[in-house]
Amino acid sequence: MAGGQERILRRRIKSVESTKKITRAMELIAATRVVKAQDRAASARPYSDEITSVIIDLLRAGAAKEHPLLRENPEARIAAFVVITSDRGMCGAYNTNVIRAAERAMAAARAKGLGFSLIVVGKKAQKQFKFQGLELDAAFEGMTDQPVYDNARDVAATVRRRYETGELAYVDLAYTRFLSAGVQQAVVQRFLPLEVPEVEAADGPTADLEYEPSPTGILNEILPRYLESRLFSALLDASASEHASRQRAMKAATDNAEDLKVQLSRTMNRARQDAITTEIMEIVGGAEALAADKGEKDEFAPSHFTPAHLFPDHLDRTDHTQSIH
Repeated sequence: MAGGQERILRRRIKSVESTKKITRAMELIAATRVVKAQDRAASARPYSDEITSVIIDLLRAGAAKEHPLLRENPEARIAAFVVITSDRGMCGAYNTNVIRAAERAMAAARAKGLGFSLIVVGKKAQKQFKFQGLELDAAFEGMTDQPVYDNARDVAATVRRRYETGELAYVDLAYTRFLSAGVQQAVVQRFLPLEVPEVEAADGPTADLEYEPSPTGILNEILPRYLESRLFSALLDASASEHASRQRAMKAATDNAEDLKVQLSRTMNRARQDAITTEIMEIVGGAEALAADKGEKDEFAPSHFTPAHLFPDHLDRTDHTQSIH
């Protein structure tokens, strides 16, 4: 019984060691990818800052806020939600936090008497909302690991056309904001109507610029790019957050595997010691039993028994034989 238990524990320890190697490798891969994702997010930030600066200059130059992306649609009765999750798991509570934040925002929309439209990015949100029986108006896959600008353009186009036609009351964006390698935050932000910086009109732009054809015309052309850049920034943040969450989750799994290995090794050693102790006790018990059996035989066979006692007429037969001769 003890030997069988030891074999089972050995197999479990071997399985835990294999799992530990896998989680350790995934941790190192995620650590490398989170650094690259941070670099990509940092490199994309100057573009977003610059386009925001241009919008500020246009507003100061007297550009009119007449673009459909800037106005509200009070008559619309549908709110749209763009939910960004991952395509793969093994990243802790990353996907769960985003989905729960989106669900709270949808509940708030229902409380206002609004319907909702779902646009999901990532397989995890797609599977979760389909499991809940919710209808998806658009679903995107294969862009959460290393998003590119074209991905942001495709996702933005799905809500932009519907908002410009007045179908949607507003659009919220649910994703995970990357604050640092150790801190990420699931947030829901207003995506449409666009919130441009509030500036007071001045005598002219901050620089000595002339706009052709007009500040308003240029603003109307830039706003769709501004929409795409905001979504691209959210995709990059979500990608970095996913890799950081996966790194932490895999590190915790590796540590747990090591702890489990130690516990199983102690249990196996204890079982082995119990088996050895049992065998020693059996040997000692057997030796004592043999010694006891030998003592009983000596007691029933006393040392004064001789052939003469077994054969009392021996001497008589000898004497008779000698007399005949």
